[in-house]
Amino acid sequence: MAYTLITANRNYSSWSLRPWLLMRALGIAFEDRIEPFTQPTNYDTFRAFSPTGQVPVLLDGDRTVWDSLGIVLYLAERHEGVWPADDAARAFAQCAVAEMHGGFFSLRAECTMNVGVRVEPPQPGPALARDLARVRELFELALERFGGPWLGGEAFTVLDAFYAPVAFRVRTYGLDVGQGQAWVTRVIDHPAMRAWEAAALAEEWREAGHEEELAAAGRIVADYRS
Repeated sequence: MAYTLITANRNYSSWSLRPWLLMRALGIAFEDRIEPFTQPTNYDTFRAFSPTGQVPVLLDGDRTVWDSLGIVLYLAERHEGVWPADDAARAFAQCAVAEMHGGFFSLRAECTMNVGVRVEPPQPGPALARDLARVRELFELALERFGGPWLGGEAFTVLDAFYAPVAFRVRTYGLDVGQGQAWVTRVIDHPAMRAWEAAALAEEWREAGHEEELAAAGRIVADYRS
């Protein structure tokens, strides 16, 4: 079995981080192929390997698996440990992963992911405040119900991988997630997350659209990128 996982810029690509982190954390071997966001026509370039013109994409032989959720569902059928083993934790994880995949629009739009910078904490409007309250509720409920240290219990699973980009956002924007901060600190310290962050700080690619979103998010108080 020889997987190739195609992802984009480490600083920006929250969707790429999810399957990449899961596979690294679970020891699922893959070839790591980066196709960076560098210009407005990325869609046309990415269509050469992605039916949606987006990343991430998993190649398994002559089979193409696209979308971060599609990829982790595909992996779950072939590898142990993707979902929590406990029935209750697994049900919670399935719902929370689907919620992250299809929601939190204000958090995504107003706190764009950029691993290498720090931004003055925003004054959230009603929509962002609701998203942040829901993230805090999910983190605290998961840790209390399943005992931690990970969101689904003792083992790192797809639930942690899907919320890992939120952890970077929490740090970048100084967001308050209450007792969930313990998980944020833990996941950022995961060896695979540290490897992703190191690559993000070293990369020199910049894409105008993502940089404009960052500028609109607030005043940058630190930039650790190369």
